Amino acid sequence: MSESERRFLLGAVTMFNGSHAVHGIWRHPAFDRQRQFERIDHWLELARTLERGCFDLLFLADVIGAYDVYGGDWRASARYGVQFPSYDPLVLLAALAPATKHLGLGLTSSVFYQHPFPFARQISTLDELSGGRLGWNIVTSVIENAAHNMGMERLPDHDERYRWAEEYTQAVYKLWEQSWDDDALVRDADTGVFSDPDGVHEINHVGERWSVRGPHLVAPTPQRTPLLMQAGGSPAGRDFAARHAEAVFLVANTPEVAAPVVADYRRRALAAGRAENDIKLLAALTVVTADTEQAARAKDAELEEWISDEGMLVMLSGHMQTDLGAVDLDRPLADFETDGMQGMLAEIRARVPPEQRTALTYRDLLKGFWRNRIVGSGEQVADRLAEFAAAGVDGVNLVEMVRPEGFEDFIEFVVPVLQQRGMVQREYRDGTLREKIFGRGPRLPPDHPAVRRHPVGV
Repeated sequence: MSESERRFLLGAVTMFNGSHAVHGIWRHPAFDRQRQFERIDHWLELARTLERGCFDLLFLADVIGAYDVYGGDWRASARYGVQFPSYDPLVLLAALAPATKHLGLGLTSSVFYQHPFPFARQISTLDELSGGRLGWNIVTSVIENAAHNMGMERLPDHDERYRWAEEYTQAVYKLWEQSWDDDALVRDADTGVFSDPDGVHEINHVGERWSVRGPHLVAPTPQRTPLLMQAGGSPAGRDFAARHAEAVFLVANTPEVAAPVVADYRRRALAAGRAENDIKLLAALTVVTADTEQAARAKDAELEEWISDEGMLVMLSGHMQTDLGAVDLDRPLADFETDGMQGMLAEIRARVPPEQRTALTYRDLLKGFWRNRIVGSGEQVADRLAEFAAAGVDGVNLVEMVRPEGFEDFIEFVVPVLQQRGMVQREYRDGTLREKIFGRGPRLPPDHPAVRRHPVGV
């Protein structure tokens, strides 16, 4: 395995809103920059900071609906700023692309958000403008309000949503990979031929849910297909990720929980006909750090005082598709199942021995969602991340407590230690995001389903 494959990847995940994952801290008087989330200079500052810290990826999560389970509607989401209001990440990344040179730019887009044809066009356009630095996190949605916004009566059942995702990806793959030959954009002024029509093809996708004739309106971009990301934690989600994803975001807050999850994804990738190292596995972790452990713990304690329990319940209710405001939080979870984010529930259960899982309560679900974070000096955080690396994890997807201060602290105190240990990069490799991550060519490998040819009309 080459050095580029062994190195630990650094991703930063946030959202184009005032409060992403840990709600309430935006009220702290010292963290007013996060409250100005709609200002472009806020994001230019963050992107340039991450590039200075040699981060591999800035990843923008997204929702297209308001959390509407807690209390039976979306009003609490608006009141506490729980990912509300929330702006379009694709438009923001278009502004960040020319302000950065190497930083990967990832966005979430659900297979329910829009028709495959305009989506493929937007992604290709942004991949071209960024020099091939775009990544797409493929999601299947969990918020019913989003379904209503898109004219649907309700979201399909959990596993059925992944059937939708299979067809959606096949349609966009055909547009990206099959509609244009590499040399079809000739721009020959002598002959007057701009594009060779014999090198441009209709895809004639006719499926159960979508029909797309083509041809694709954008010529091949540096990557053709963007770097493909996924975060499915259920059996159906893991199977989907094993077939399609190049980067997977894990809900695994300890190395002990992460190790079997990593092994499972690798096994599924092999079963899907791919190489096990075709997938990079990044653990979503929150870090609070400072120059000493004492200072880090004091900072963590101060941040904790500003967290809104009700704000966290609003988001968790949406994720779990259960109104936690109407549940006794000390009631045992028992055999609670969800049509929402199943991987999150599985991870919380996996933290305790099987014989203790019957004692887990809904309050444990709440605490486990946001109170399991790494707190310590730069050396201590680096030690913990090394344990994740030893468990087979390929990198961290850093979830901030507060933006941009959380990322700035990580770059000041943790990144230099990781660089000294040879774990993370000191400078960027040239090329596309895929080349930077995998140390190989800009296009998908031949064993990926996007590249395997599909007959037209299928």
